[in-house]
Amino acid sequence: MKMYSFTVAVAALFLLNQQQDAQNIIKKVEKNRHSDNKYVVSTMIIHGRRAVRKIKAKSWIKGEEKSFTEYISPARERGTKMLKIKDNLWMYSPSSDRIIRISGNMLRQSLMGSDLTYEDMMEDPVISSHYSSVILGDTIITNRKCWKIKLKARTEDVSYKKRIILVDKERFVILQDERYAKSGTLLRKVSVKKMEFIQGKWIATHIIFKDMLKRGKGTEFIINEIKYNVKIPSYRFSKSSLKR
Repeated sequence: MKMYSFTVAVAALFLLNQQQDAQNIIKKVEKNRHSDNKYVVSTMIIHGRRAVRKIKAKSWIKGEEKSFTEYISPARERGTKMLKIKDNLWMYSPSSDRIIRISGNMLRQSLMGSDLTYEDMMEDPVISSHYSSVILGDTIITNRKCWKIKLKARTEDVSYKKRIILVDKERFVILQDERYAKSGTLLRKVSVKKMEFIQGKWIATHIIFKDMLKRGKGTEFIINEIKYNVKIPSYRFSKSSLKR
């Protein structure tokens, strides 16, 4: 009985150490990608069943809670704008000249036919706020040594109840992210194809998003330009800016 109790105690202590180590890793990941303000020009390449579409956008992002995105090409998407403030998301369509709040079941719909949903855009990047974490082991992906970490949701306001991430041991960038439903079904897989060192930070500049419930090659997200600590006028994060 004493040996059993000792074994259980050792196992519990090992798990606690793994959780603490995982939390420290996650904090470094968040520190690496956090910025007070940033400006991003990006291209989304959507590999559809019949054709490949490229959508270019520019975004202004303030902290973790505010972002404004304007789509600039192709012509059919030009002028479409999205505004996120905390848990609220609005979209403006120039064809209808209407501002629509994206909420409820609409958040689970595909973003412009891509493998991303509006819900993915709303996901809080501060992992430690919503997930507990534990190291599962070590692995190698794209010739990079990584920690394999399991994230388990500890709040209800998240899209994915479990995630398995691979974190680069040297650069503290998430190189792969498998996102699961409560049932255990793998819903989405995110893979980093390229990293760059920009303004003192390692960032993923070429990412593949794959909806695992759909056929196809997924959606590529490419960062063409990124600037940190830029000045963003306050009006940018207002509903009136959607129609400007």
